[in-house]
Amino acid sequence: MASASETDKTPAELEKRVWELVEKIRFCMYSTWDGEKQHQRPLTANGKREENAIYFLVDEEGSKNWETDRFPKVALAFADPGKNDYLTIAGHADISNDRLKIKELWSPFAKAWWKDENDPAIRLLAVYPEEAEIWEGPNRLVAGAIMLAAAATGKRPAVGDHGAVRM
Repeated sequence: MASASETDKTPAELEKRVWELVEKIRFCMYSTWDGEKQHQRPLTANGKREENAIYFLVDEEGSKNWETDRFPKVALAFADPGKNDYLTIAGHADISNDRLKIKELWSPFAKAWWKDENDPAIRLLAVYPEEAEIWEGPNRLVAGAIMLAAAATGKRPAVGDHGAVRM
């Protein structure tokens, strides 16, 4: 949970902001564990707050699939460095062949990877968030000025909000 010294947002406000950032940033690093080490790969997120799920269209091939099946605790990392907005989500995941959801999530962007939404190689990766952390700061110009002022005065910079929430 967020501490009062880090943010003045309520848990409900933090959870709302998590979903806003997922929708706004869309691209994330998906992290899995293979039993010995972590692996990350970029994916395009489709957040569905009303379902408490973040969906991805993925290929039936790939180590992420067996890693997710074997170790379903995963992490997502979203970043918008231009706005100094960062988000991490920890949750559990599963991979399915839910053709209705695949069809619902199909977009022209997916055509870069598959012929159409009926391609038998497409799988649905679903991540169900359990915890999230947000770091939000001023834009780069303001952040630069804050850092310069802190360096000149020797005082620790106030660079933004940080909050954590159970989902």
